[in-house]
Amino acid sequence: MRTFHVGFEPGHPLVRVRLGAGVLAEIGSEMAALGLSRALVLTTPEQAAQGEAILAQLGPRAHARFSRAAMHTPIEITEAAIAAAHGADCIVAIGGGSTIGLGKAIALRTDLPQIVLPTTYAGSEATPILGQTANGIKETLRSPKVQPEVILYDPELVATLPANLTVTSGLNAMAHAVEALYARDANPLSDQLALSGIRAFRDGLPQVVADPGNLDAREQTLFGSWLCGTVLGSVGMALHHKLCHTLGGSFDLPHAETHAILLPHSAAYNAEAAERELAPAAELFGGSIGGGLHDFAASLNAPLALRDIGLAESDLDRAADLAVKNPYWNPRPIERDAIRALLQSAWQGTRP
Repeated sequence: MRTFHVGFEPGHPLVRVRLGAGVLAEIGSEMAALGLSRALVLTTPEQAAQGEAILAQLGPRAHARFSRAAMHTPIEITEAAIAAAHGADCIVAIGGGSTIGLGKAIALRTDLPQIVLPTTYAGSEATPILGQTANGIKETLRSPKVQPEVILYDPELVATLPANLTVTSGLNAMAHAVEALYARDANPLSDQLALSGIRAFRDGLPQVVADPGNLDAREQTLFGSWLCGTVLGSVGMALHHKLCHTLGGSFDLPHAETHAILLPHSAAYNAEAAERELAPAAELFGGSIGGGLHDFAASLNAPLALRDIGLAESDLDRAADLAVKNPYWNPRPIERDAIRALLQSAWQGTRP
């Protein structure tokens, strides 16, 4: 563990977080507490029915529903949503990273407050970070303007999340925490948040996969989601997120699956350079951070190979070239040949 003579600033924006079965019913009371009266409800096309149910629940507090949220937050979708938000005084986003990202993109441009109901574990609701895509390039920014004001974690909303989506979004959240351990600005507080988040998923995900309706395990993993998202918002990103942003924005790969597949490989890439920082997490997975994470993912039937989610082997050279452009800080130097080898291993699904 990091020694405690290192200073730190918590720097977390004020966010109201509620966790427990039934908090879905409290959207109206949260709006009232903030003095809000007209909500634009955001969903993906697949979750439009949930959006309609919220409109009915809100009654006169409902403004409209916008159900075109898409992966990687395309700018053109954001512009259409802003037009739909005309006359609203807040955003209610129900969904995963696509919907939450759209809400953030609207808030960045309009300052509308956000109430978020996550239906996956990605954790982006807990961060002041927005990733958005224009002209095939995904860029990331940090701003307190995109941090949601209220997060409602209802385990009943994820109780029917299919096992494969549960696993990939959980591994996505874990990736935030693993990378936070070796972040340039990591500190004793971020270390504890990260390790607690990793442990919550290590213990909770197998229970959820075995019994998807286990609300106690769902609540444990939702708390892990908040921990992992909060630590992502506290420290800088490194190689893992750069690779995921490159593959997602430039090759349109699914967000959570990409994180899940790359996590063991990016951790293994940094295992020697950040051995001390990663040691507590490695202990949670049998002593080898890369191999242990791969084995954990395999035990949950997670996707293990980029070729299985739509990346062609002929794309690997271009992906490596893009990944080394404008690199994020990383404990090990970002070397093109080494990154190309990492991507080959991830494409094949080889155990690191």
